[in-house]
Amino acid sequence: MNKRLSKGVLACLLLLAQLCFTYCVAQEAQPQGQNNEPAAAQRGPHIAQLSISGPIGPATTDYLIRTSDKARKGGARLFIVNMDTPGGLDAATRDIIQHILASDIPYVTYVTPAGARAASAGTYILYASHVAAMTPSTTLGAATPVQIGGMPGQQEPPAKAPEVSEDKAGEEGEQNGEPKKRERDPGSAMERKVVNDSVAYIRGLAHRNGRNADWAEKAVRDAATLTAREARAENVVDIVADNQQQLLQQLADRDVILPSGKQKISGTIAELPVVSYEPDWRNELLSLITNPQVAYILLLIGIYGLIFEGYSPGAIVPGVVGIICLLLAFYALQVLPINYAGLALIIVGALLIAAELFVPSFGALGIGGVVALVIGSVMLIDSDVPGMRISKTMIGSIAAISGLALLGFLYAVGRSLRKPIVAANQAMVGRTAVVSVVEPELLVKIDGEIWRARCDNLLTEGQLVKVTAEQGLLLQVVPE
Repeated sequence: MNKRLSKGVLACLLLLAQLCFTYCVAQEAQPQGQNNEPAAAQRGPHIAQLSISGPIGPATTDYLIRTSDKARKGGARLFIVNMDTPGGLDAATRDIIQHILASDIPYVTYVTPAGARAASAGTYILYASHVAAMTPSTTLGAATPVQIGGMPGQQEPPAKAPEVSEDKAGEEGEQNGEPKKRERDPGSAMERKVVNDSVAYIRGLAHRNGRNADWAEKAVRDAATLTAREARAENVVDIVADNQQQLLQQLADRDVILPSGKQKISGTIAELPVVSYEPDWRNELLSLITNPQVAYILLLIGIYGLIFEGYSPGAIVPGVVGIICLLLAFYALQVLPINYAGLALIIVGALLIAAELFVPSFGALGIGGVVALVIGSVMLIDSDVPGMRISKTMIGSIAAISGLALLGFLYAVGRSLRKPIVAANQAMVGRTAVVSVVEPELLVKIDGEIWRARCDNLLTEGQLVKVTAEQGLLLQVVPE
């Protein structure tokens, strides 16, 4: 059995290696015109076009930094980042901003196409860019840190008290014989710390590039938003362009602030070829693994795989799959904003469900495991960023599958308890066997087991027989 499983694992690994080799060969054999980075563009000056689409996470940071370094070595003179994002993780956003601020090549962040947005984290990146541009019918703003909304069950902050003028406050204080204390802003100290830190951060970015710092603060404190035309009028963005060609024309001879000082974008920048740098397979894989839904599934597969391997030593496949999935899940979770209490509840829930199979608790362990699994799944990802949460549909599906499996197990246990008790020395009576050897000794096979047998009739190999009596390790059989 173990040998067959080992051969199966080896065959799977060989197949995976063959698929990777075939993919690499196909990439090398691609026509030059289909390559994302043509050789001609790599050898000479060009404009590198990057893209940020969807929630900003670790995969976005990896793609932007690695691809821009590659484009810089290939002769890029300008980076255009087409952006459409609902927001993203704070750590990933700050890494991208630090990379942009340290770049010696101008970054132009362009909110496009029409209908796109640079919300939340996208607003910070837009303010950090050397040139901020938007397409008409796009929006930006709503940059309030969303994780300060509190944990489930937390009370809402009290409504802000009406403002009182200093004169009136002084009169009231004199009437009471005590000086009047100023009202503090609502919200906990942690909320105020996070908001104030974000305000200082985005105001610093605004001052660096000469943009509207007051509106930036309003976007953080009040979640304010603007359309492209309004943003241009408020000096939040530098350019509003219908398409990339108009953008390049307006970029000509524009001054930008780089680490080395103020520089001017070439007046002939529009004449350079634009090369699109798409995410490669490594970035696609990283994006897939760090998706909260995929990380959640990998975590469950890894836990159950190791549990099954522990209860069936030598099975190999569950252990191999479990270790690989668990390592991938831990890699994804260490770059995602997770709640460790939720992670612990998921592990405990899986262990309780597995323990139900071996401990006669009549469903108590299993039900507790399902409850712990569901609560832990809800708490696991500590983020309100769209696209960075585990969907309730998936959590419900996992809970339903676990519950049905538990009910099926309890039903099977109930059926086995209702079966009549059979003596151990009569367990084979009435079973059907297959004759495997006739001479020199009659041997029959039952469910893969070889038994010595005796029969008063002549039998042939492969013939079906029925067990009529059991005497120790010797069976009495008759032809069916």
